[in-house]
Amino acid sequence: MSELVLVRHGQASFGQADYDRLSPLGHEQASRLGEALAAQGFAPDRVFRGAQRRHRETLDGMAPALGLDPQHAVVHEGLNEFDASALLAARFPGGLSEEERRDRRTYFRILRETVIAWQKDEVDSPPESFSAFTARVLAARDAMLAASEAADGPVLAVSSGGAISRLLADALRAPAEQMILLQLQMKNCAVSRLVGGPDARYLHAFNETPHMRERADARLLTYA
Repeated sequence: MSELVLVRHGQASFGQADYDRLSPLGHEQASRLGEALAAQGFAPDRVFRGAQRRHRETLDGMAPALGLDPQHAVVHEGLNEFDASALLAARFPGGLSEEERRDRRTYFRILRETVIAWQKDEVDSPPESFSAFTARVLAARDAMLAASEAADGPVLAVSSGGAISRLLADALRAPAEQMILLQLQMKNCAVSRLVGGPDARYLHAFNETPHMRERADARLLTYA
């Protein structure tokens, strides 16, 4: 039975000009996650990541403790996140207000509503259709399952909340809107696991944070 271990990237740079880079805390989360997984005896046989900077930086942070060479990871664009900024711009051509962009609760409420509208084809000229997003994410899953057939251990993948949540919702045979509900719960550097094969996949774990071991580690708990 194949096992896909799906890691969401560390904390990125919410509210900054370039979101697609880890914050100092995000780098620490990635390093701590690698150490925690190594302590559990986790040894992936194949490694995949998305093509975005935050995916690369997260894997780079995890790799030393796990004895991995990040250069050997398979880069699959199916593990990239949907373009939330462009999707919001398509739905709100005039842009969000400064308050809407800066207030996390308001921003993520608007994002949730926008993703659900996107899934229903109610957003004009999105940067990517929801069906195209789904197709590329599932293509990445199939590539990882194919790699796992020749592997002696689990397949590790570093990706983003939306792409991982799409895989989980598909495994659960859940309605499309469940994707964003799972995504908004997903912590930075959280670990989720799928087991199964080409014909059936099952959710084995969701949103685990092995890098948070003590009460003092609460500062490592972030969502963006």
